[in-house]
Amino acid sequence: MEKVFAYYREKTARHEAQAEALGKRIYLLGSLRLLLVAGLITALWLGKGESGGVLTFIVAAFVLPFVGLMVWHSRLFARKSYAEAMAQLCRDELKALDYDFSAFDGAPEKNDPAHPFSLDLDLFGHNSLFQSLNRTVTADGRERLAAWFLHPLTDKAAIQQRQEAVRELAALPDLRQHFYVTGILREQGKRDRQVLASLVAIAPCLMRSRTWTVLVWAVPLVWLGLAAGCVAGALPYSVLGLFLAVAFVLAYGTSKQVAKIHHALDKMEQILTAYGELIRCIEEQAFRSQALQTLHSRFHADGQPASALIRRLSRYVGALNQRFSLAGVLLNLFTLRDTRMAIRLEQWNAAYGEAAEAWFDALADFDAYASLGAFAFNHPDYVYPEIADRYFQMEGKALGHPLLHRDVCVRNDIDIRRSPSFLIVTGANMAGKSTYLRTVGVNYLLACVGAPVCAESLRVFPAVLVTSLRTSDSLVSHESYFFAELKRLKMIIDRLQRGEQLFIILDEILKGTNSEDKQKGSLALMKQLVRYRSCGIIATHDLVLGTLADEFPEAIENYRFEADIADDELRFSYRLQPGVARNMNACFLMQKMGITI
Repeated sequence: MEKVFAYYREKTARHEAQAEALGKRIYLLGSLRLLLVAGLITALWLGKGESGGVLTFIVAAFVLPFVGLMVWHSRLFARKSYAEAMAQLCRDELKALDYDFSAFDGAPEKNDPAHPFSLDLDLFGHNSLFQSLNRTVTADGRERLAAWFLHPLTDKAAIQQRQEAVRELAALPDLRQHFYVTGILREQGKRDRQVLASLVAIAPCLMRSRTWTVLVWAVPLVWLGLAAGCVAGALPYSVLGLFLAVAFVLAYGTSKQVAKIHHALDKMEQILTAYGELIRCIEEQAFRSQALQTLHSRFHADGQPASALIRRLSRYVGALNQRFSLAGVLLNLFTLRDTRMAIRLEQWNAAYGEAAEAWFDALADFDAYASLGAFAFNHPDYVYPEIADRYFQMEGKALGHPLLHRDVCVRNDIDIRRSPSFLIVTGANMAGKSTYLRTVGVNYLLACVGAPVCAESLRVFPAVLVTSLRTSDSLVSHESYFFAELKRLKMIIDRLQRGEQLFIILDEILKGTNSEDKQKGSLALMKQLVRYRSCGIIATHDLVLGTLADEFPEAIENYRFEADIADDELRFSYRLQPGVARNMNACFLMQKMGITI
């Protein structure tokens, strides 16, 4: 971990120094431009009696360097913004290494109590697993990464292929960070994909008209011919005025069609520019892993790189965006530029519209891969799990929770090697049962997503994960806590009846009913889960469930978390031990809080 900390500290200092140096150069250029303006005013005042040619030379002598300095200033400012954004990213990563993920998006709106595990495992929201690893910079990439976690892989080959890609990107921090900063310099919008989809929806109209296809070339040629005739004295200058009227009618004869296309592509220029730069980041890198090579190969059409084609499209859209400016109006009158650009947009869409869909889809995949690569880079002590072939296996050493600080996280093992098989975990309040369940669930999820896990070793079969750890009632749906829990358990039974292979994690079955019903119901449910040959972990305060190991010695094992009371103090080891819990602490805790027993 020290190497990772040192990497981000060094890069932060380097880019902060670069940004400061660029700021000084920008200030110097600003001063030079101010001097040029003052010099121009002085020169014009001193040469006010000179001829027009001399004055023109004076203006050019000051204006041309001024324009050059403006161009230089823009480039330096872009470099400074990039350096500042890179330094900020490294500062944010340093905070994230200390478990402050506030700089990154946790997608809180993705929380769904009906989902099989997302709410139970704190997948989304503040200080969530998603927030800790999300480094996406496109709206589609964010959705893709969230989908990968909401619907983890269950195919061994697919998981291994993704592991290979994540491993490769973890070793390319400069590429990932360049990709991130390139994207973050333009604030992404949730409607980006919707705007891009409107491109494909453009129906061809003008490109099929031979008349307009000819006119966009004929009108400029006529203007050149008329101008040459007037200069040569063969034609009166009045003919230019007459043709201006004709050109006006032609220039705005397609205004309805052009406006329709322009409306569909409004605000797309900036999006296309940003996406083109992101795609270029990928195009310039050679990859070794199969998944990334496949992604890389998708950014082409007709032998041309996708980024170049997108830049061309961006220029067409930018030209239409200037159609109401003075320059745009003049160019339209003399060259029919609006119609020309509309035709080119339609032609581009006909040639590359479907390919563009594939480009943006591949970009979303890479964006999600880059986040997993950053997660792997930030946790060099994590391991890539071995994917098993047989249901069910989950053998792990020293599993820890990725969101628990490394200095206080107590790691525990897990060992499930057959089906059916359940671990029943008993223990006192606050002894670590729920944390253990979430630790197992989160690492299981990371394994099925293709990411490294917080463990010394892990071998896992990618079954479908289902949990019931945090059931809640609903006033809106008129559901009691107990009914909501029953619905969750019924969902599990229904899926088992359909033959699905599940990995089940339950915390305190039937919490919403009285102790006698809870005990009977819990025993009945466990027996049913064993009959369906399913696998999982169940945490409970009900020590009676520990007797099930006598009835199903091949399917159920007892484990415990103990709480020890010594010298009127409660102590927890948070270590998983075999057997049924012996010590409970509810009465002790109530007395410590002044509640009379």
